[in-house]
Amino acid sequence: MFDEFVIRSGNVLFSHEFNEAEDWILEEDHAQAGTLVVMKLDNNTSRTFKQVFDNFSSGDDYAFTKTVVPVRLAQYGDERLVSRSQAKRLLTRVDKFKVVMFDFSGVEAIGQAFADEVFRVFRKQHPDIQIMSLYTNEEVAQMISRAEGD
Repeated sequence: MFDEFVIRSGNVLFSHEFNEAEDWILEEDHAQAGTLVVMKLDNNTSRTFKQVFDNFSSGDDYAFTKTVVPVRLAQYGDERLVSRSQAKRLLTRVDKFKVVMFDFSGVEAIGQAFADEVFRVFRKQHPDIQIMSLYTNEEVAQMISRAEGD
């Protein structure tokens, strides 16, 4: 909805800009008390509320039933996404949606246990949730396909 969205809480800063592919999560050396939220909407935006709601809802009730999960944000530094515990961390609160799109932009590889937890175990536990993967490279797509085929 917003052109820029920033949350600062403690020593962590999250920043998202609409036209930027990358989001930022930064950790500062010192923590500040409280939480600051900044939401900026440009005056001359071409997006309409309806377009935004249509992207993240289904049906006429405009309930937020769709979400895009940037998988790269589950990585810390140069670590690889290989474990079930990393997958479970990624899946936190995902069960609140009807459609979940995992965006693999910037993710070079995932491990078998990670893929299995997301694309077989979670899907089996939540058959009413539609799970999709976006922007996968060949290696990630193969690992997902292997997990889905088991």
